[in-house]
Parts: sequence; structure tokens; C-alpha cells
Amino acid sequence: MIWIKAFHLAFMVAWFAGLFYLPRLFVNLALAETVSEKNRLLLMATKLYRFILPWMLLTVGFGTWLLIDYAWTAYAQMLWLHVKLGLVALLVAYHFYCGRLLRDFIAGRNRRSHVWYRWFNELPVLILFAVVILAVVKPF
Repeated sequence: MIWIKAFHLAFMVAWFAGLFYLPRLFVNLALAETVSEKNRLLLMATKLYRFILPWMLLTVGFGTWLLIDYAWTAYAQMLWLHVKLGLVALLVAYHFYCGRLLRDFIAGRNRRSHVWYRWFNELPVLILFAVVILAVVKPF
């Protein structure tokens, strides 16, 4: 079981690395002034989004494996686990919303400012802190 947890954590770190960088590329895209700069950033963002999708799937897959084999029987009645799972679901929705935002940039339909993307970029950080605290401290 420890190997499953190790893989889950490694995939989660890779996924978060991409989720931290992708909205930062959106900030730069919102600020881009030349076509060549926009094209370069769109290429980077597209490749990054495709790259982190498997990490998300593996994170969720190994997390589900842990949940089924170990955590659910041990923690099913504990509220912290339900809150953590809700936050993970929110993070998956965030991931796919990033894909929608990327498609809007590609189609030239972005209507948001770089300031909005700077704030949007902070959500995965807040979720990471909350999930780690819930998983380690198990406060309730």
C-alpha cells in the first residue's frame, strides 16, 4: 500500500506543477501583444495541458485505489475525508476549466484580463494547502 501512496503523491506533485504554471501562461497570453508571442505561448499552453492530463488521471486513479483498499474503511465516518474529496473534485473541475480557457484563447475569444488570471492562478495553491492539512492533520 505504501507504493500506491508514493505513486499517488508523485503524480499529484507533477499535476500540481502543471496547474501552477498553466494559468501563469494565461497571464502572459492576456498580456501578449504580437502574433508570434501569442502563438508561442499558445503552443506552450497546449503542450502543457496535454502533458498534465495523464498526471491528473493517475493522481485520481491511485487516490481512488487508496480510497477503496484502505482509506474508506478507516475514515468513512470522518468529515475531513469528505471535504478533501470535495476539494479534489473542485480541482478536477478547475483542470478542465483551464482547458476551456485555453480553447477560448486559441479561438481568440478571451475576454478576461491578466489581473483576473493572476487571481485565478491562486486557486490551486489554496486547494493544495487545504488538502495537505486535511490529509495530514485530519482535523475533524
